[in-house]
Amino acid sequence: MPLTLTLDTHGEELVSAYLRSGMYRWPEEVVARALETLAAAEPQVMPKRTMSPAEAVADIRELRKGVTLGGLRIKDLINEGRKD
Repeated sequence: MPLTLTLDTHGEELVSAYLRSGMYRWPEEVVARALETLAAAEPQVMPKRTMSPAEAVADIRELRKGVTLGGLRIKDLINEGRKD
């Protein structure tokens, strides 16, 4: 849903300065980056996103890549435990 914003003079000057710097091409890019920065600084305001089970498994697999315990891979330890 599109949202129309009205900036005060200071806000307009800030957006214009970033556009003149060449870092951004459109005012929407400046505002999007500002909101991303704000969300990182104040994460408690952001709504929690629920992952699907498949997304959660993929996320866990990505986080586990290369994780070792004393030179042993977690996968090897799990397999070793299944042998008992």
